Amino acid sequence: MKVPDKATWIEWWKEWRIFLLFVLILFSFRSTIADWSHVPTGSMKPTLMEGDRILVDKLAYDLRFPFLHYRMNTWGDPERGDIVIFPSPETEELYVKRVIGLPGDTVAMKENQLIINDKPLEYKIDKKHIADILNQSDREGYIVVEEQLEGRPHFMMYSRYYSSPKSTFSRWKIPERSYMVLGDNRDSSKDSRFIGLIDRERIRGRATKVIISLDSDNYWIPREGRYFQKLQ
Repeated sequence: MKVPDKATWIEWWKEWRIFLLFVLILFSFRSTIADWSHVPTGSMKPTLMEGDRILVDKLAYDLRFPFLHYRMNTWGDPERGDIVIFPSPETEELYVKRVIGLPGDTVAMKENQLIINDKPLEYKIDKKHIADILNQSDREGYIVVEEQLEGRPHFMMYSRYYSSPKSTFSRWKIPERSYMVLGDNRDSSKDSRFIGLIDRERIRGRATKVIISLDSDNYWIPREGRYFQKLQ
């Protein structure tokens, strides 16, 4: 096999350098500033649906070196109610969940009712939201409620017919630099109840908007009303 000479490499570089620089800048931007992510499961219903493409703010909490995720500067930490992106401690697969417990908190749950710092959260059933967002199967099988999370109310849902084995757990103290994250679909989410607390270093950014949503049950047609929808 003939090895290309120096002149060939120079010609190749001249022809492809603009494209290569564009690719480097694009991936650096996605690694450090903003990214988009696909939601493959329903663990965050009714907030996020399967087929959602979400915008992730990589500068929400800190600045990291491109590709290596080494933190160069920090200006904030996740707040209760934030929807964050992180690699699973088990598989390194990217997860998206809601921050429930902060460092120093105590968190417990009784039949899907959260108790944070010994204060039970309040819930109210939401009938309109379930009709507007969920498909027929989910409307029949789940109950949607508004969870009053310390000034950050949001919708969550639980099954009418079965409960997660972790729908009740005893008082859990959150250590420093760790966070408890849960899915809004409480009976169908692999979250801190199963994979453990999430170390601060693992949190890569905050999900801020749904850019577009494609309905896999309807030939991947975009869902109306979910373009650039701000997340709560």
